[in-house]
Amino acid sequence: MASVAEQLQALGMTDWESRAYLALLEEAPATGYAIAKRAGIARSKIYEVLASLAADDYVQVSRGEPQLYAPLPPRELISRLRSRFNDNLDAAEASLSAFAADAVHDGAIWDLQGRAAIIERANRLIAAAQHRILAELWAQDVPALEDSLRRAADRDVEIIIVGYGEIELDCATVHPHPATDTVTAGLGGRWVVVSIDDRELVAGNVSAGAHSRAAWTSHPGLVVPVTELVRHDLYKLEMLARHGDILERSFGPSLQKLRDKYAPLN
Repeated sequence: MASVAEQLQALGMTDWESRAYLALLEEAPATGYAIAKRAGIARSKIYEVLASLAADDYVQVSRGEPQLYAPLPPRELISRLRSRFNDNLDAAEASLSAFAADAVHDGAIWDLQGRAAIIERANRLIAAAQHRILAELWAQDVPALEDSLRRAADRDVEIIIVGYGEIELDCATVHPHPATDTVTAGLGGRWVVVSIDDRELVAGNVSAGAHSRAAWTSHPGLVVPVTELVRHDLYKLEMLARHGDILERSFGPSLQKLRDKYAPLN
């Protein structure tokens, strides 16, 4: 287990700074000479160390002669470190997001293997969405994505889902697909398709456990047609909802005649 000094160093203090601060916790107020002696720091260096701690507001310095030093109480120190760390994280997040948005992407197509990796990537894409998410999801897989979808909705991201099975998700517009079993059989299992902002997507089978495979890409050669397929499913479901009786008289329940006509090759 790391010592207290090592833990302070992990939070940004130098070795000498951590030793000087701990020496002050043991005895304060104290002179620079007393701190150097207790902390095992050369007298020629102690005032430089104390000046650094004072500049960060980790120690307080008295006026007058001799100067005396006192440590910031531990709770206040941790609170200040946490606040600065969070501020730095926020600044880094904003800078990295801006950098990534301006960067030129090579449009590589990444092969994701295993359900866990596919779901993780889908959650990351959902977290990166800024305007709209188009998705095709099976009910069994919604719980693994629900928290990310709700956070996206809290950011005012529009979420539209083609849903297979019973999906109740009040943060999204869900269009139920009427032929879940037929589609599942035709695709060879459950799929996850998540397209964000018409610029990036993940799509693939997630029902084969460790053998599940999906593609993740920003390549327009996949993003554009796959996202357009989701839109076409939405067109079809909207038309079925409004004019299902007319369409099914021509093409059978759930448009089965069309499914048979254009069924996947065996």
